[in-house]
Amino acid sequence: MNRPSALALLIPGLALSLSGCVASTAASLVTAPVRMAGKAVDMATTSQSEADEKRGREVRRREERLGELEKQYRKHLRQCDDGNDDACLKARDDYAEMQYLLPRVPYEDR
Repeated sequence: MNRPSALALLIPGLALSLSGCVASTAASLVTAPVRMAGKAVDMATTSQSEADEKRGREVRRREERLGELEKQYRKHLRQCDDGNDDACLKARDDYAEMQYLLPRVPYEDR
């Protein structure tokens, strides 16, 4: 009598159970370039909301710097009026930087 060996019965069972894994792996390999390209495009492009947030941060940074310069300018101008020549030069530099920043800070009607 010919008895089927355990290995002969095991091989078809393994083939059936692994076929799902093979199909899943093949599908993953086929779609991987598309997923990678999609991620690359997402990383390379900036959404409108991200651009708006970045612009808002930049405007706030300029406004803060302008406020600091105005405070320094008034301080240096007072010192200049008291006869401090170095303060006069600093006040002039502060004013020049303020004039540079002003066009880059949006005007808000209050």
